[in-house]
Amino acid sequence: MTEKNLSIKKNGMAVLFLSFAIYAAAICGLVIGIQKNVVLFGISLFIIGTAWMLWLGLRIIKPQEALVLTLFGKYVGTLKEPGFYFVNPFCSAVNPAARTRLRQSGDIGKESSQMAAMAAAEAAAKKISLKIMTLDNNRQKINDCLGNPIEIGIAVTWKVHDTAKAVFNVDNYKEFLSLQCDSALRNIVRIYPYDIAPNVDTTGDGIADEGSLRGSSEIVAARIRDEIQQRVQEAGLEIIEARITHLAYAPEIAAVMLQRQQASAVIDARKMIVDGAVGMVEMALEHLEESGAVTLDEERKAAMVSNLLVVLCGNHDAQPIVNTGSLY
Repeated sequence: MTEKNLSIKKNGMAVLFLSFAIYAAAICGLVIGIQKNVVLFGISLFIIGTAWMLWLGLRIIKPQEALVLTLFGKYVGTLKEPGFYFVNPFCSAVNPAARTRLRQSGDIGKESSQMAAMAAAEAAAKKISLKIMTLDNNRQKINDCLGNPIEIGIAVTWKVHDTAKAVFNVDNYKEFLSLQCDSALRNIVRIYPYDIAPNVDTTGDGIADEGSLRGSSEIVAARIRDEIQQRVQEAGLEIIEARITHLAYAPEIAAVMLQRQQASAVIDARKMIVDGAVGMVEMALEHLEESGAVTLDEERKAAMVSNLLVVLCGNHDAQPIVNTGSLY
């Protein structure tokens, strides 16, 4: 199905005034026919009873809106340019997703009675919005490539690109987009680990890399966007951007993974402290030897190194015992 843009004249106002003129003439004919001419009375009565059908062909299109029209089941075309139009009164507008409400901009939040009435009127008009919208799907629990369950949520920015495909190629393009977002998210997340892991290939080139959901969020979001776009191409939708809005370990393993991260951080910190302490001990021994203030044998050097390492690597402040006697 290919979209056809209708380029008809914006003569809705002229038809509206014409219908008022027809009604005025019919009322005058009705009054005159009652007194003088039965045929004129019948014609005027018929016009009054049928002229209202002209109003069924009046269509108002606002900016960034479209109206898909069909005539007796045949696709006629799409109105996209803003204006006041008159179309065939027997044409009907088609939008299977008019009353679908998802977690997206314009569809979520508590509405007042006036806003609800406006939304219902817009849904009844079956207009398709061409504006850029953001779909915020529910968070999903997915296993990463290492089998760890994680919770992840995405926000997808999208718009309708081809109205004919969106209306006729899928049953409901909003629900179709939501389901394809869930499926694409699962496919991409299963390729990556939550954090950097050894011997994991996330690019498919057979070489291990450092890709991860937490550290490569931009790359992951781009792959999710491309995956969704490929799936919704036949639905006439354009995916502008996909962003990760929530990323965390699932509650059942969150505490264990937090302890693992804490242990890793402690090990890294201890390693840095030990490296610094060894450097300080080496520097102290070199300075003592260069100054010649104290001459230490190997046993005394070992004792000094042990004491300095205990002081420098300890968790608490050292409380040394001062020896006031002789060195030996």
